[in-house]
Amino acid sequence: MKQRRATVRRITRETRIRLRLNLDGTGWARVRTGLGFFDHMLTLLARHGVLDLDLDCRGDLEVDAHHTVEDCGLALGEGLREALGDKRGIRRYGTGFDPRNPWTGEAYVPMDECLARCVIDLSGRPYLVWRGLDSLAYKVTRAERQQDASSAFRFGLAREFFQGFVNEARCNLHLELLYGEEPHHVVEALFKAFARALQAAGQHDPRIAGQLPTTKGRL
Repeated sequence: MKQRRATVRRITRETRIRLRLNLDGTGWARVRTGLGFFDHMLTLLARHGVLDLDLDCRGDLEVDAHHTVEDCGLALGEGLREALGDKRGIRRYGTGFDPRNPWTGEAYVPMDECLARCVIDLSGRPYLVWRGLDSLAYKVTRAERQQDASSAFRFGLAREFFQGFVNEARCNLHLELLYGEEPHHVVEALFKAFARALQAAGQHDPRIAGQLPTTKGRL
């Protein structure tokens, strides 16, 4: 089967991004954004999503990390859309994994005291649901105001990344924090759940080979 690959170049006055994506990879990643924590999140996204990701972003970090994080989400979404092609034969819905039923499992991913869930639909329609995270975001934002974090990855930027991804990938993405307190653990659990759900949704289903997983005729 031909590997599903994409190359994206995104150049604006705020960022210069080069991205190479292979959905049928092995979990290899080389990520350089200038934000160490964000690099870590994208690297584990590749590993747990079993895709290959080569991403280089030079953004205006002297202004803020927002442009870098959001535009990387946009580039990844564009790459996914390109790599999937016409989406024939894919499962479309991704709910991660469940050892009892890998075909229809739920993406419940733990990270120490946190538990996150992700569900994705490669529907062609962009919509992000961000649930159970607002109260924690408020507390974290108050704490972050006490320090100079202009070029650091702040907790609220996670949502901007996923919103950018959704806009370009044109998918439904539901991310939910069931419980958790430590911001690092929360973001990591969300990225891991997202990786597993994305990997499941993009898999080929041999039962519908060559068919579109929709009654509308297009996705």
